[in-house]
Amino acid sequence: MAYPDYHTHTSRCGHAIGDPIEYVEAALAMGLPGIGIADHIPLLPEPDSEISMGICELVDYVAEVAALKARFPGYVLLGVEADYRPGTLSEVKDLLASHPFDYAIGSVHHLGSWGIDDERQIEEYARRDIDDVYLEYFELVGDAAESGAFTIIGHLDLAKKFGFRPSRSLAVEMENLVGRIARSRVLVEINTAGLRKPVAEAYPSIGLLGLLREYRVPITFGSDAHKPQEVGADFDHAAALASAAGYAEYATLAETGGAPRAKVVLRPLDTATGLSGPAGLSRLGGRSGPDEEAGPSHPRETGR
Repeated sequence: MAYPDYHTHTSRCGHAIGDPIEYVEAALAMGLPGIGIADHIPLLPEPDSEISMGICELVDYVAEVAALKARFPGYVLLGVEADYRPGTLSEVKDLLASHPFDYAIGSVHHLGSWGIDDERQIEEYARRDIDDVYLEYFELVGDAAESGAFTIIGHLDLAKKFGFRPSRSLAVEMENLVGRIARSRVLVEINTAGLRKPVAEAYPSIGLLGLLREYRVPITFGSDAHKPQEVGADFDHAAALASAAGYAEYATLAETGGAPRAKVVLRPLDTATGLSGPAGLSRLGGRSGPDEEAGPSHPRETGR
């Protein structure tokens, strides 16, 4: 069973390759039922051409994807990934409101000025208390969910990207975060990019995913593709994770013809994976998240 991919990038963000049409063609070739292009909008307040498009590129980006929407009606959606940073929320909301985005992915990439997933700044982990990194990160993700600016929360536990783990259980903090997300009525993606990173694990962990299911938070699927061949990558694994966590449905996005954002439509998940329950979780491998096997590890490799 194929699922739509709502998290893909393009060369405009400075650290991906390929034009939007190449991502659409890849989705068609894979038999995906839909695709959303969701590149990084300009990073505020400090522009960085290596991790986001410039202000001057945003209009062209919107026009390019809008043309693909017209060419492939009902198949392509115009999305965007926006950084949640408390000091720039008002400006980000203005940017989102000024263009006809079907959806917006809200992501936390920074603790202050530190890019936690930026390999150029990985040395900062050695100067930080890893427990505090997770706590600050989870707090900001909760704030992002409650901001009202976003449709989907991206890579929910991105702080684990380079393999650094907290030294104690964060079960209470994780449940608090999931409760905030549930009350905010946003979606959360299963992002398979983590499988291609040092942590070698999808975002979020199976432990967080189980909590999300308990709190009835709908899920979407995103490859976080930074090259066309990554579109839809490891979605079989993502679906198995969802099923093992107890999900029977996933969320799709559909245009509403004039409304500011796409509507959410729940569809049945292919649960014929044989991976539900404790035995299924063990077959999936990996760790359940920050609440299990405490103790920071070290990155095996780098790469954004």
